[in-house]
Amino acid sequence: MTMEVHGGRGGVPLRERGSWRSWAARLVAKPRFQELAARLPVARRIARRDGQEIFDILQGFVASQVLSALVELGLLRQLLEDGPQTAANLAFRHDVPAHRMQHLLQAGAAIGLLKRRRSGDYAIARKGAAILGVPGLEGMIAHNRELYADLADPVSVLREEGQTRLAQFWPYVLGGGDGIGPDVAEKYSALMADSQLLVARDTLGMLPLNGPMTLLDVGGGSGVFLGEVLRRNAQANGMLFDLPQVMPAAQARREAAGLTGRLTLHGGSFREDELPRGADVISLIRVLYDHSDETVTALLRKVYEALPPGGRLIVSEPMSGGARPERAGDVYFAFYTMAMGTGQVRSAERIVEMCKTAGFTDPSAPAPRRAFITSAVSCVKPT
Repeated sequence: MTMEVHGGRGGVPLRERGSWRSWAARLVAKPRFQELAARLPVARRIARRDGQEIFDILQGFVASQVLSALVELGLLRQLLEDGPQTAANLAFRHDVPAHRMQHLLQAGAAIGLLKRRRSGDYAIARKGAAILGVPGLEGMIAHNRELYADLADPVSVLREEGQTRLAQFWPYVLGGGDGIGPDVAEKYSALMADSQLLVARDTLGMLPLNGPMTLLDVGGGSGVFLGEVLRRNAQANGMLFDLPQVMPAAQARREAAGLTGRLTLHGGSFREDELPRGADVISLIRVLYDHSDETVTALLRKVYEALPPGGRLIVSEPMSGGARPERAGDVYFAFYTMAMGTGQVRSAERIVEMCKTAGFTDPSAPAPRRAFITSAVSCVKPT
């Protein structure tokens, strides 16, 4: 006996809808259909749009390399500070053949980072200036060289074949911190700190932390997120927990911000050590997606045990769109975590499910302000 699955639009069975979509996809994939579509006005517009969007995906890697070259050569900042320049002048200053510099500048204008003026010289565009206005974005763009190298063979990344450059860049993710020297910790802390302020502002916009409280930030690096919370909320105190190698950078930031009396530092590994007690709120900012389900499950149990009844957990990181795939989480961050060799992006629904398994209740997942920066989930330890 065959069971019909209903629930589709207009009463059309879901199974029939799926069959119709499969048939339509097979039809569109036929060369003869594409030839016919090119002759029909409405179909021609759709075919052209599809073709353009497919080409945009194809050339996306080249566009990203144009951005990388503009940043590496310092051209965006130079055009901002010195004003419009000719290709010949920039070629001379950067030891690049003039005709190749011309191509780079043309490409920069084509993707909206530069403007070509009627005189033939080039100026920085609003989008290019915005890159310079985001703290640490130039450093993140330069860092993507590691990811691009790994994705030169995406199938090998998918099959987990060989050692990736990102796995070597983030060795702290693969263990509890043993053997990680101060130089690696400093590089990690600096790169994370560059982008963490944007994450902090978007997180607190979605999930404000007001009133008297003690916040424990687990895996908090040098303390950027905590610093922003304490700056906004004079009634709050903070506790930072991260690897011992990160503590010198955290201490320096704490002293520079004048937070010595409000912020305590705790060195340790959440893989191996218990979390400090005494916080009403615990935050995991860009932590879970670095790690496997097994590690995340164990960490969430530790967070639950460290909180008092009524205590609150905040998770903030890039997330998958789940049933509605979206570009930031399901393209960029999904492949970034794969190239790291551990971790994965998870949907808000999946994170809520894992939090519930750990014992948390009252989950909340506010709409993200900018999904390419972060999304957030909040839940509570029952009283």
